[in-house]
Amino acid sequence: MRLLVLAAGQGKRLNSEAAMLPKVMRTALGKPLMQYVLDAADFVPAEDVYAVVGFLKETVMEAFPRINFVEQTERKGTGHAVLCAAEAFKGYKGEVMVINGDMPLFKRSTLLDMWQTHKASGAVCTLGTFVAEGEIPPFGRIIRDEDGFVSDIVEQKDATEEQRAIRELNVGVYIFDSESLFDALPKLSPSPVSGEYYLTDVPRQLAKEGKKTAAYVLKDPDETLGVNTEEDLAAVEALLKSKI
Repeated sequence: MRLLVLAAGQGKRLNSEAAMLPKVMRTALGKPLMQYVLDAADFVPAEDVYAVVGFLKETVMEAFPRINFVEQTERKGTGHAVLCAAEAFKGYKGEVMVINGDMPLFKRSTLLDMWQTHKASGAVCTLGTFVAEGEIPPFGRIIRDEDGFVSDIVEQKDATEEQRAIRELNVGVYIFDSESLFDALPKLSPSPVSGEYYLTDVPRQLAKEGKKTAAYVLKDPDETLGVNTEEDLAAVEALLKSKI
């Protein structure tokens, strides 16, 4: 298993330029957000951990000198970010877990359980999902086929009224067969709205090729919280305090 952490984001809504810190280096209870992610995935040896960096990359590289880095020089979406690691993964035939570096609430046990689920599924991709209760947040909706495998992830802005009622949502953590992932990424089309390439389009591409994507449903929805705003950061800190 290798780990690929997406850590190139600027974090404009976090006022990162004023703080002179990239998004993943903002702190919760005094510890960088990305450190929480690395701690949760500490079953992956440091030499097998890669991070995609961009904005103020030196800050991240200096903070985590034991892991490997690839650079995303232009921010063209999550699919493009992962594709930037293609050369570093060339010839690697194992599994790769892809996770956002701004999600500090993931538990080690959750990531390990997801890995075991992936190995048992026979799928080339397993993605994390959760089932929303109450008001549905604006996350990608999970579309499953008749066999229960994931055939697509539909973003809220692109969803029909029927699809918007779906309560199973995308989390943003994936385990891929590395070769299948890096074969699919160059085949993605950019968003007609943003021009960006999205990692969430990979399951659709895999389905076109007759390859299966499984889903691992998280038991604790709190783990899905990412940090995009100061309010998010405060909410995450409160949850971390409550779990100490």
